[in-house]
Amino acid sequence: MIRPPAVCRGGEDLIRKNLRKYGFFYLLILPGVLYLILFKYLPLAGLTIAFKQYQPSMGFEGIFTSKWVGLKHFRKFMGSYYFGEIMRNTLFISFAKFLIGFPFPILIAIMLNDLKNKYFKKFAQTVSYMPNFMSWVIVSGIIVAIFSTDGAVNNVLTSLGRPAVSFLSQSDSFLKIIIVSDVWKYAGWDSIIYSAAIMSIDPALYEAAAMDGAGKLRQIWHVTLPGIWTVIAITLILRMGGILEAGFEQILMLYSPAVYDVADIIDTYVYREGLQLANYSFSTAVGLFKSVLAAIMVLITNFISKKVSGEGLW
Repeated sequence: MIRPPAVCRGGEDLIRKNLRKYGFFYLLILPGVLYLILFKYLPLAGLTIAFKQYQPSMGFEGIFTSKWVGLKHFRKFMGSYYFGEIMRNTLFISFAKFLIGFPFPILIAIMLNDLKNKYFKKFAQTVSYMPNFMSWVIVSGIIVAIFSTDGAVNNVLTSLGRPAVSFLSQSDSFLKIIIVSDVWKYAGWDSIIYSAAIMSIDPALYEAAAMDGAGKLRQIWHVTLPGIWTVIAITLILRMGGILEAGFEQILMLYSPAVYDVADIIDTYVYREGLQLANYSFSTAVGLFKSVLAAIMVLITNFISKKVSGEGLW
């Protein structure tokens, strides 16, 4: 009888020991692991249809048996009439939301940290966090009720003798509404991680800065921001991974053909091509194209962050 090596037996003993000691915690993370496997990793097999001529009539087997066409769908997308407009709209909306929405949570966290009345502080936190728990269906309904031609704003304008304005059908006003509503919805919730980081800063640093004559603004600049810089850098890198996520649900709920020239983004284009026109291979190729660009943005941002501040994800 061949006995297993001592190393293998030691490894098995270690696994059993860990299972006895941490078994309950493994059970807690099991649903999350199953979710990742079922909805994130297994569907990756379907990405192969981006390189095939798949038709819905082929069913599940068609994912593996459909004709291989290589980069045909990618060339079709990049050579299409809509490519330039879609990329311009996606990048403009994404970077506008990023430039305004990224520093805003930091500002909220700093202001909440400086509130002395604990009751008002809890009230302010609740008010700022609440929009995050409303779906874009609800938020879009609120926006329509306020800015539609018969909405609250136009009711005020007409009562003052001014003509009604179609805010959601004009390119400039539509973009402003999209960007501001996105910041309003997420800024309070995103500030939580910065608030936690600020609370971990040693209060003695603020006392020392105050003794040296530093006012509130200088304390923020020389103590608070350096104290949370690591969190800012990591959040920035993670945010760049979704820089091309211009807000599919939000735009889908609010846009119309009148503003397609500024509101049609990659995700809405994929929705029309994939679900409405059933061009699954083409829409998958467009989605994969976006994912590759997002991965490149993460790598570039991580590289720059490590060069500038020494902080990065890896």
